[in-house]
Amino acid sequence: MLKKTARKEERQARVRRIRAKISGVETRPRLVVFRSLKNISVQAIDDTKGMTVASADLRGMKSATNTVSGAFELGKHIGEKCLALGLKTVVFDRAGYRYHGKVKAVADGAREAGLLF
Repeated sequence: MLKKTARKEERQARVRRIRAKISGVETRPRLVVFRSLKNISVQAIDDTKGMTVASADLRGMKSATNTVSGAFELGKHIGEKCLALGLKTVVFDRAGYRYHGKVKAVADGAREAGLLF
């Protein structure tokens, strides 16, 4: 069994590998997902300016819970926020997490809202 620090270090290595390949710009920001044991948060980040364009998390949504269906609702919410700001395309950053479960549900919700990856 891996220690908690080893798991964290492996995820950080995956994050560095992913971030070396993708970057968000003003017209196409990076949509990054962070998940903890109690919450999921999503940010649209413009890396050229180093600022967050839009963000959402489960704590701000009354109806969503920390489940796959809640993650789907969160994805729809961030997708609607981005579309309201005039952003139609984004680069999806899974932040070292496997693309399944809640991370995939966030992506699917954002796609259903109208975002293009």
